[in-house]
Amino acid sequence: MSPSPLAAITGGTGFLGLHLVPALAQAGFRLRLLARRDLAHPAFKDIAFESVRGALEDEAALDALVRGADVVIHAAGLTKARGRAAFLRANRDGTEAVAHAARRGAPGARFLLVSSLAARAPRLSNYAFSKAEAEARTLRIFGNAAAQCAIIRPPAIYGPWDRDILPLIRASARALTPVLGNGRAAVIHARDAAGAIAALAGDKFRPGCFTLADDTPEGYEMRALMAAAAQATGGPGQFIHLPKALVLSAGFLAGVVGRPPIFTLGKARELLYPDWSVSPEELLPREIYTPRISLAAGFAETVAWYRQAGWMK
Repeated sequence: MSPSPLAAITGGTGFLGLHLVPALAQAGFRLRLLARRDLAHPAFKDIAFESVRGALEDEAALDALVRGADVVIHAAGLTKARGRAAFLRANRDGTEAVAHAARRGAPGARFLLVSSLAARAPRLSNYAFSKAEAEARTLRIFGNAAAQCAIIRPPAIYGPWDRDILPLIRASARALTPVLGNGRAAVIHARDAAGAIAALAGDKFRPGCFTLADDTPEGYEMRALMAAAAQATGGPGQFIHLPKALVLSAGFLAGVVGRPPIFTLGKARELLYPDWSVSPEELLPREIYTPRISLAAGFAETVAWYRQAGWMK
């Protein structure tokens, strides 16, 4: 009997990774995870995996991670940093290191890069620019082996364990819920994002660049997103649209004070961008994976988890 396929994973302890590791285990993969620290986590309960201690800068650790792998999934990424250089070191250079390791140590393996829908508009933020650069480096490294490579661009991901969207969820419970911008944005629950990546990593693999979305890939107006959040939190559903200049100013000030926050000038630009919808041409084909969690159900579950975890009242 042949062994189960081996998936080598970076970013297994990140928000998406906490959902991706169980999804890959359920799909029948053997797992090998790169991590800087101990991998004990409630999300990994009853899941068998091998771990490699190290970081993206550690060539020996990356070589050990990919050795004998059938698929390499690079899901690690930096979402908070003070400037472009830090984003590029983590997201561009880190991706380049993993891709080189895969070509060097597992030349026959499929390679999945978890990027971001933000890469579609690299001028908006340092984060978006670094993700676009990571994609370009990956395609350059794989070159003639592009048939082994797939890029996944998730939109905004939400769900249990996520701290980045938590401030918006908390805001929806206030007497007046702020609405930032009037564009449209696709979203996806973390379990659906993980399920899609796990499906693409297996027998349904297809090379190319694919975007994820829930059952509404055309996206939601920002007011509709906040209304869905207010319904989940029990907020009054009274909204106030914040002026663009105020949002940009708040992002600028947040980005220069204290530790690097998720909300910066670049993130403000991303939030104000009018079109984060996903076209049929971009979308991961539904025959590979069909999302199962609606926005209402996903927000309700996420809010319930936040409250149980003590992250919000």
